[in-house]
Amino acid sequence: MEEKNERALDLHCTMILDEYRAMEPALRRLEKWAYHRIKEAIDKAGLMVTACESRVKTEDSLAGKLELKGSKYAFLNDITDLVGIRVITLYVGDVDKIAAIVESLFNVDWDNSVDKRLTHSLDSFGYNSLHYICRIPDGAYEDPECPEIVNYRFEVQMRTTLQHIWAAIYHDTGYKSDVEVPRNYLRNLSRLAGMLELVDDEFSRMRLAISDYRRKVQGMVASGHFDEVPLDGDSFRSYLALHPFDTLNQSIAAVNQAEIHDISLFPYLGVLQYIGCKTLGDVEKIIKEHGGDAYRMAVHQIGGTDIDILTSSIGLQSLCNVAMVRKGGGVNDLEKMYEILSGPSDYNRHRAERAMGQARLLGIAAE
Repeated sequence: MEEKNERALDLHCTMILDEYRAMEPALRRLEKWAYHRIKEAIDKAGLMVTACESRVKTEDSLAGKLELKGSKYAFLNDITDLVGIRVITLYVGDVDKIAAIVESLFNVDWDNSVDKRLTHSLDSFGYNSLHYICRIPDGAYEDPECPEIVNYRFEVQMRTTLQHIWAAIYHDTGYKSDVEVPRNYLRNLSRLAGMLELVDDEFSRMRLAISDYRRKVQGMVASGHFDEVPLDGDSFRSYLALHPFDTLNQSIAAVNQAEIHDISLFPYLGVLQYIGCKTLGDVEKIIKEHGGDAYRMAVHQIGGTDIDILTSSIGLQSLCNVAMVRKGGGVNDLEKMYEILSGPSDYNRHRAERAMGQARLLGIAAE
């Protein structure tokens, strides 16, 4: 076992340390309870965090704190960070969302809480984190074996991933160093902190811009302004929510009185882009111009069989086949289309040749 450092503690600090030893099991129960309360609330809110972690201050760490400033504390429960929880988010805005969750779960000791983000001067950068000192609300948690646990406060730290990286670097290179760091090095650290702060803000702005774009696309799709909507992942997902291929699918399925089994049509995004679709209007144009031929091609494929279950891709697959051969594509182009859809396979060539044969038989493709 690693030997702990000897501490020069007076009688008062030694008594606080003895109290800690007696209270440590209860503090660990408090840590577990508070951590799970926060974690469950974060999960329920659907917030993505990069880490949610907790700890009880070690005896050695507490002894070091008491050695430096033990006179500040009359009793053990005057120390506010015996139990600590840290939540690390991806975005700046999510720090405030986590803070709102913490405020709803616990009583916040505002006099001892601190927002490090607001403590810098306009021309300085550095450690950014939101620290809440919390208490258990009345009636929220009881421990018959240790009723006095409700008198103990705990700390919740909230910061972004980049802020956490900065904190780790700063503590390693400056804050906890036994050697005074030259001013020019500290200045460079401050410059790097400013860069990380700028990146943090830019990521948040980018997230908002993307969210605004998605809402705009969803609105345009819902209103039917397809020609104005670029064909991409977000717009195609919104478009599929309108079930644009259902009518064709149902017409095809009616031939065999077949059931339609829903599958994801999202993989066809790359196929439609390969065919040349640049907007949702181009996809609509394919449906209008080639819907009849796609129906004939699909019916030719299942006609005379006893197939009674079809996947929901039957209509879109036929549309893509027809659109490709109508624009002059050959077997190689069809094979490439299948490769985009399902990955490289020797079977893709066979599918392409069969599709081309059907298209020629039906007069869709030139002989």
